[in-house]
Amino acid sequence: MGARGLPIRQDLSPKELRRLAHRERDLAAGRRMYAIANALEGMPRAEAARLAGMERQALRDAVVRYNAEGIAGLHNRCHPPRSGKLTTTELRELAEIILAGPDPELGLSSWTLPELCREIEARFNKRLHPASLSRVVRRIGFSRQKTRQRHPRSDAAAQEAFKKGGFWLRQTVRENRILTSA
Repeated sequence: MGARGLPIRQDLSPKELRRLAHRERDLAAGRRMYAIANALEGMPRAEAARLAGMERQALRDAVVRYNAEGIAGLHNRCHPPRSGKLTTTELRELAEIILAGPDPELGLSSWTLPELCREIEARFNKRLHPASLSRVVRRIGFSRQKTRQRHPRSDAAAQEAFKKGGFWLRQTVRENRILTSA
């Protein structure tokens, strides 16, 4: 047991704790093991914590966890992932919004992340940053790529000619078109 205060379980000696701490990959757990080993040898708790690079209260918390769970209690605990801002029904509705496309009367030709953020705020009364919305959109199965708009006066024949033969073939198609229209 340490000098005074909270008793520490005695199933491992300070030497064994130091050996485990030396081999530990989790640095925080290793520091906790060193601090407990120091305290088990009778060192004052404040000094034991200082030598291990922690506060006295952190050592006390580590002792409580060590007494309750053993060595496993000295490792950091994983926290459950945070739930997203949007519920599953809102995510489904967002997917439908993206697939339907924006209303052309509003002046939008395609969705951008800032525009989607404004739409989410208007519909769901929730604010998202475009960077976090990008992660949400990828998580529900959409990519960043947008479809390219087709110009109303684009020439499909010239595009096909360019794909097949490059510039010179396109030039002859254009010359033929000029000759036939004149």
